[in-house]
Amino acid sequence: MILQDVLLPEFIKIGIEAEDKDEVFEELVAHYCLVDNSRSHDEILKAITRREAKMSTGIHKGIAVPHGKTNAVNTLRGTLGISQKGVHYDALDGEPVYLFFLIISPLEDSEKYLRLLKHLAELIEIPQFQIELQAQKDPQSAFKVIRKFEEMLSTQN
Repeated sequence: MILQDVLLPEFIKIGIEAEDKDEVFEELVAHYCLVDNSRSHDEILKAITRREAKMSTGIHKGIAVPHGKTNAVNTLRGTLGISQKGVHYDALDGEPVYLFFLIISPLEDSEKYLRLLKHLAELIEIPQFQIELQAQKDPQSAFKVIRKFEEMLSTQN
């Protein structure tokens, strides 16, 4: 499972307007539900906030990976939010966050879920990935950046 299979262009939101972590969750879950025509907003939001309560998912300078598991979805899916101004997120390093990879998984898909999170962690370790992704102005261009770095990563492994 690779990110571009889970995070389709229509699930990418450029210009996040949120000013704090809770607003980011609300904005990204609302975007996901709109695109996916889902009526599971509250269940998905609860799964994300429940996981976040354990420990901040602001895990890398400028990047957060809020994630959760719920049977409100039937397949592994993601939403990417890009903020130009940065959001106070209670990140582990105390810095604002610009890229938000929201990952939602069914309860029974633990293996795929963990593989996706591991793969995303590998991408995040490539400094140019964040730089290029953060600079994108439309979802299609952001998706191309994801595809480019995933292909690069696959040739290294």
